[in-house]
Amino acid sequence: MPAATEIVEAEGHLIDSQLLNAMFDTVVRHDGAFEVLDFRIGRTNDEPSFVSMRVTAREAGDLTELLEELVTLGCRVARIEDAHLVSADRDGCAPDDFYSTTNHQTFVRRGGLWVTVENQRMDAAIVIQDHRAVCRKLRDIRKGDLVVCGVAGVKIVPEFRARDRFGFAFMTNEISSERRVEVGVSRIAAMMRDARKHGERIAFVAGPVVVHTGGGAYFCDLIRRGYVDVLLAGNALAVHDVEQALLGTSLGVDLETGKAIEGGHRHHMRAINAIYRAGGLRPAVEHGVLKSGVMYECIRRGVDYVLAGSIRDDGPLPDTIVNLVEAQDRYTAALQGVTLVLVLSSMLHGIGVGNMLPAWVRLVCVDINPAVVTKLADRGSSQTIGMVTDVGLFLRQLASALH
Repeated sequence: MPAATEIVEAEGHLIDSQLLNAMFDTVVRHDGAFEVLDFRIGRTNDEPSFVSMRVTAREAGDLTELLEELVTLGCRVARIEDAHLVSADRDGCAPDDFYSTTNHQTFVRRGGLWVTVENQRMDAAIVIQDHRAVCRKLRDIRKGDLVVCGVAGVKIVPEFRARDRFGFAFMTNEISSERRVEVGVSRIAAMMRDARKHGERIAFVAGPVVVHTGGGAYFCDLIRRGYVDVLLAGNALAVHDVEQALLGTSLGVDLETGKAIEGGHRHHMRAINAIYRAGGLRPAVEHGVLKSGVMYECIRRGVDYVLAGSIRDDGPLPDTIVNLVEAQDRYTAALQGVTLVLVLSSMLHGIGVGNMLPAWVRLVCVDINPAVVTKLADRGSSQTIGMVTDVGLFLRQLASALH
């Protein structure tokens, strides 16, 4: 059986971003072969490099798998043809060979022109609608939608790590040591100041550890100073924030003394009950039941917040969205226009948000567990900046740096 072959091209900062090596390694890993037909090195930081190469696999199926992976690295099939479209035959299902998106900027060829894909996110299909190309989750596909299939007529433009406007090259290691925390915080503060100066939106994805570690007061300071436009969290953050505001404890522990309060294990249930009696978080603020805390400041300052529920939630609070699909959609809507996201000790919500973001949205993950810090990048959010430190300490230093 003759070998299957295809010519692919790529353009960009291929060398300093290590993409060229990744392309070669991908071919070898798939037991394929490559022959470089043309290679031009960019002579300046602004001038891109270019490579054209013939890739070969043993069979057509192997070549298809290889091409799919090469496209995610920024390659495109050299053959000049429009993207292949197949009509969906039922709601909620795409054709079997649909193109699954990455979080990098993507273009599809239509009528001989490259069309930018809108609402870029990973793990979606591309649907052609009214001469536009749009990312769409599988559950939102409807019968008759024209879905992009295969990799012909598809190209992506990866975000290159060479772009280091705020000097984060020092944080590209797997783990950032404690001695770098203050330096990292000052540069994150610079990013936040720059975003606010240009009218850009900043989102925080926060876990209950923000409250447990005593970081709530510093987070409230950020909200009051206008550095928080969106808060995405789960039920637990709001519950323990309310518990701290009403009863002075978090998980039954006095945050001032660090001592467990007798009967304190029931405090979070009393907090939930108080909010239910008030009719929700917003009525609790309006009626003077809730007078401090993160949720209080969000409501008073008009910060957009979304609380997504899970199976482990107590209560949950009336404000918590318990429908998973609705919660995902609300998160996605809240993230529109956001240019900087900080994930504070919230692995599940952080990964979920990472999956919703295009690669050009800056993402900072702060956690005491180094595995959490690296997991976002492992899941495809390669733009993640990681800091391994206590979240309460981080928020205290960040609030100080922003003063």
